Amino acid sequence: MLDLYDKIQECVAYLKSQWDNQAHAGIILGTGLGCLVEKIDVQATIEYGDIPHFPKSTALSHKGRLICGQLRGVPVIAMEGRLHMYEGYSLKEITLPVRVMKAMGADLLIVSNACGGLNPYFKLGDIMLIEDQINLMGDNPLIGINDDRLGPRFPDMCEPYCHQLIEQAMRLARQKDIVAHQGVFVAVSGPNLETRAEYRFLRTIGADVVGMSTVPEVIVAAHCDMRVVGFSIITDMCLPDALQPADIDEIIRTANEAEPKLTELVLGVLPTENDQ
Repeated sequence: MLDLYDKIQECVAYLKSQWDNQAHAGIILGTGLGCLVEKIDVQATIEYGDIPHFPKSTALSHKGRLICGQLRGVPVIAMEGRLHMYEGYSLKEITLPVRVMKAMGADLLIVSNACGGLNPYFKLGDIMLIEDQINLMGDNPLIGINDDRLGPRFPDMCEPYCHQLIEQAMRLARQKDIVAHQGVFVAVSGPNLETRAEYRFLRTIGADVVGMSTVPEVIVAAHCDMRVVGFSIITDMCLPDALQPADIDEIIRTANEAEPKLTELVLGVLPTENDQ
C-alpha cells in the first residue's frame, strides 16, 4: 500500500503530464462559488476521477474538476468543487488536493465556502473573512504517523489565516463598498443542519458562522507551511429564536448572487505577476 507521500507524488506526476507549470496559489471553490473559474485563463481542465487517488465530488453544485491556468498572470490550481466528510471520505482523502497543490509549488491557499450565519449582526449575502476556526468535526487529518517530509508532528495554529491578507481584503472591501466582516468559522461534520440548541451552543463557544468544510484543508495547509486566506458567504441565517427550514436552492442562489463580490476580493488578495 502506498503511503501519503507516494500518493502525492503520483498525483503530481499525472498533473504535470497535463499542465507542466509551477503553481503559485491553490484555490478551493465552495458551494455556488464556481464563477471565479471564468476569470482564469484556463490551460488544463482535469476531472478528479482522472487523477490518481483523488476522490470524486458528489456534492450538489460541485463539478469536481481541477482548473489549471493563469489568474491575473499568476499560475493557479483551482478546485471547482471541494470534498466533504459527509460524502463518506476521510479527512486525509479530503485534504489530499491541498498537499498536491503544495507539491505543485503553491505557497498560498485561498478557500471559500457557503455557511450559516450565527452572528445576529450578519445578513444573507454578506462575506466574512475567516480570522480563526473551531474544529468540531470529531476528527483531524493529521492523526496517525507523521511524515516529516510533509510537515512537523505538532504544527502551530496561532495564525491559521494570514492576518496581512485579511487586512488587505478588508481594505479592498471598504474601497469597493462590499459588506465584509471578520469572524470565527466552526466546522461540523454534517450532512444534517443543526438544531436550535446546537446553534445556541456554537454561538456560545465563539463561532460567527458554521459550515461543513474548510477547517481540515486549513489544518493541512498549516502543516505544510502555506499562507491561507478564507472567505465565507452567509447563505442562511442560523438564529435559534427565528429559525426557518433551510432551502438548498435558496442557499445556492444566495451564494451565486454574492459570488461577484467574492471574486473581487479574491483577485484583490492574489499577488500580481510582478510579485511572484
